[in-house]
Amino acid sequence: MKLKSKVTNHLFLSLFSLLMLYPVIWWVGASLKKTEELSLPTIWPKTPIWENYSKGWHFSSEYTFAHFFGNSLLMEVGNVFGGVLTAAIVAYGFGRLSFKLRGFWFSILLLTMMLPGQVTIVPQYILFNKLGFVDSYVPLVLPHFFGGGAFFIFLLVQFIRGIPRDLDEAAKIDGASVYGIFLRIIFPLIKPALMTVAIFTFIWSWDDFFAQVLYISSVEKFTVGLALRMFIDQFDIQWGQLLAMSLLSVLPSMLIFLFAQKHFVEGIATTGLKG
Repeated sequence: MKLKSKVTNHLFLSLFSLLMLYPVIWWVGASLKKTEELSLPTIWPKTPIWENYSKGWHFSSEYTFAHFFGNSLLMEVGNVFGGVLTAAIVAYGFGRLSFKLRGFWFSILLLTMMLPGQVTIVPQYILFNKLGFVDSYVPLVLPHFFGGGAFFIFLLVQFIRGIPRDLDEAAKIDGASVYGIFLRIIFPLIKPALMTVAIFTFIWSWDDFFAQVLYISSVEKFTVGLALRMFIDQFDIQWGQLLAMSLLSVLPSMLIFLFAQKHFVEGIATTGLKG
């Protein structure tokens, strides 16, 4: 009976996984088709056009897609570093330090999570435009150095509150300062949650096409998402090349999640348990 139940469960999960993977399978097949073949009901082309990848990679006469990938990765280094570091510092302040109106300011922080992003777009753009930062990566990277986001701060605060305060007291007896406790005790213990913050920051900012198209106008500074838009700007759209490059554009997010999945799940699970 148990064997039959296991077989049924595995069969159901396999079918469900295949259903979820179908769009990706179609995507891979479509990236190897000619434009006129895309309307056909077949998933895999009769004759795969592997040149879609090489031609798509070198579609621009000035830059290859390696240049745009480099721009995106350079921006992500700043986003992840700033988001993880500052979110940990702010969360440590709310989770461990005592100061006036701490509960009030933490409530205000949580309220910002309910504020639609569209509300802040215009004032942010006006501010960065007056500072001369438009057409640069500063508007995309700088906000991550101011706490990384209310959601990440809340997540880390919940994690920090689950760490015994006895460790802080023991460190104080040994002469550790507030900064020493953070660097030697708190920061190493919240690594699983920091990995979760890093993964979310990377994926969300990598996919944030609207902010990129809003602030970047020079082709030299284009990210992968903006480079993909250049295919649409052409008179004769090569859909096979576009699909091929769009498939490559999601690989960094998929690989990071795949290899960091263990830390991601651990961070989410332990944060929930320690709340």
